[in-house]
Amino acid sequence: MPYLHRAPGPQKQPTPRDARGTHSSGQSFEQLRQECLQKGILFQDADFPANNTSLFYSERPQVPFEWKRPGEIVKNPEFILEGATRTDICQGELGDCWLLAAIASLTLNEKALARVVPQDQSFGPGYTGIFHFQFWQHSEWLDVVIDDRLPTFRDRLVFLHSADHNEFWSALLEKAYAKLNGSYEALKGGSTIEAMEDFTGGVAETFMTKEAPENFYEILEKALKRGSLVGCSIDIRNAAESEARTPFGLIKGHAYTVTAIDQVSFRSQKIKLIRVRNPWGQVEWNGSWSDRMAFSDFKAHFDKVEVCNLTPDALEEDVVHRWEVTVHQGSWVRGSTAGGCRNFLDTFWTNPQIKLSLTETDEGQKDCTFLVALMQKDRRKLKRFGANVLTIGYAIYECPDREEHLDKDFFRYHASQARSKTFINLREVSDRFRLPPGEYILIPSTFEPHQEANFCLRIFSEKKAITRDLDGDVGVDLPEPPKPSPPGRETEDEQQFRALFARVAGEDMEVTAEELEYVLNAVLRKKKDIKFEKLSLISCKNIISLMDTSGNGKLEFDEFKVFWDKLKMWTGLFRQFDVDKSGTMSSYELRTALKAAGFQLNSHLLQLIVLRYADEELQLGFDDFLNCLVRLENASRVFQALSTKNKEFIHLKINEFISLTMNI
Repeated sequence: MPYLHRAPGPQKQPTPRDARGTHSSGQSFEQLRQECLQKGILFQDADFPANNTSLFYSERPQVPFEWKRPGEIVKNPEFILEGATRTDICQGELGDCWLLAAIASLTLNEKALARVVPQDQSFGPGYTGIFHFQFWQHSEWLDVVIDDRLPTFRDRLVFLHSADHNEFWSALLEKAYAKLNGSYEALKGGSTIEAMEDFTGGVAETFMTKEAPENFYEILEKALKRGSLVGCSIDIRNAAESEARTPFGLIKGHAYTVTAIDQVSFRSQKIKLIRVRNPWGQVEWNGSWSDRMAFSDFKAHFDKVEVCNLTPDALEEDVVHRWEVTVHQGSWVRGSTAGGCRNFLDTFWTNPQIKLSLTETDEGQKDCTFLVALMQKDRRKLKRFGANVLTIGYAIYECPDREEHLDKDFFRYHASQARSKTFINLREVSDRFRLPPGEYILIPSTFEPHQEANFCLRIFSEKKAITRDLDGDVGVDLPEPPKPSPPGRETEDEQQFRALFARVAGEDMEVTAEELEYVLNAVLRKKKDIKFEKLSLISCKNIISLMDTSGNGKLEFDEFKVFWDKLKMWTGLFRQFDVDKSGTMSSYELRTALKAAGFQLNSHLLQLIVLRYADEELQLGFDDFLNCLVRLENASRVFQALSTKNKEFIHLKINEFISLTMNI
């Protein structure tokens, strides 16, 4: 299913005060709870039913699970017992250690925890079997409502559970996150930083321990003091190493949580220590210092550290800044905006393009600091449909002095000024940059072309940066057709054309839709260098509607002559953009071809046109191209006529009007 671009342009970053409700009933958590109280019933969530569809999408449970409420499992269930701590997170039979490591890290930040796990719920007075949790998704906070039926086997929770069997906040949090992503199975495998961002709306930074800066210890110390969430892991070289135990008791490919960092005096020396937690609650480091390991051992045995900062402040700096944030929601759509990386020059230029204006330097500096975070949306939710996390990245170019989508030739002759460190198959890619003040173009893309996804692009800057989506403008600039010469002054070619018209039109000297259908199909089928199948009668009626100035539903000579000139121009454009001389035009060239014909369209309209007219190979024959142009010109002329007569009508944007009237 294609991903249509719906909201171009920058959007203000929302403040996380009121989360948007997500329940299909349209009711909030409190409204649903009050309804259950009034009816004297326990809530049952139809959006995430207590059956196998909420558990798995590609397999069946190996044992018969029974869904039970906490009160059916223990006598005195508690939501949170003596505070939420890292020991409340014990992994069950689901491969979601990455999520559990993030939850354990979340318990170290009381403010962030209270946001994700609202405190207005319990098993005490007012209990109706309903709970809610809040998660950050693509620049907004969502309130996810669930019932408290949990999968069990022999009266024990199957998945995440607390060390204290009477405590259920962590199990319910896991259920809400599973609902957010479609099922429990969707939580198998992942990166700790993904859940950390969903718990905070923060910004990710990744450090490879073997390449970390000299002050890496101080960086982690500062991160924990600032409330950042920190996780770590050991890389695997192949699938056989997954969850393999090292001689020192560590698990490869497993997500751990960094919970503390400290220094102790030992034999007149300061020893740097770090505390790391395994969500399993067992299989521990058996080297020096036991539960706490020396920082030197940590760097030697762990490969990657992921830090989720609640602000983009660099951990190497001591000053806390106030950051400006802008958000762009966009999409890569096959055939129109999924151009791939710069390796694919023919299509790279069709990617979304965001103009970035850096106007103010940092305090006491010559450059402007900003951070770019590119996130692909909903890939975990779409796993059940075969979707994988795509390889993504972005490039930043110095912008020429023009306000339009840059074409292929620009990227052929200009190098990028900055880019993401790598294209990688992670949900989000983020990097920090320093560039001189000026105008830049930021191009987010997948590595391979033709890959579809929606994305969220966040730009953080120390000083206010102005951003604008270059794909948002729509304009029509149609040349006035030349007027035919009077009969007494016609050239020889014009006289021959008048004779042709007479043969087509017949005695009434007017061309009907049926006559136009016959002549166009006869003429265009003879052209060997363009792919042409057939123009329908409806298409010919659309042509007459476009050219008929008298309103009689037929074409007189002057009208027919104007159309014929247009047809020759459009045929020439088609040949020009048939780059490989195959007789067809690539949908990626359609933007430039339409611009040459007088139509400046945004990405959303282009996506609709490609869906309507291109074939499975993303090619257009001449009949499709002609139909497209006729509909576009018809729609734009009607818009111009109506907006001239009715000034209030102009409030409807031209791209909205074209979408409606083209009936795509």
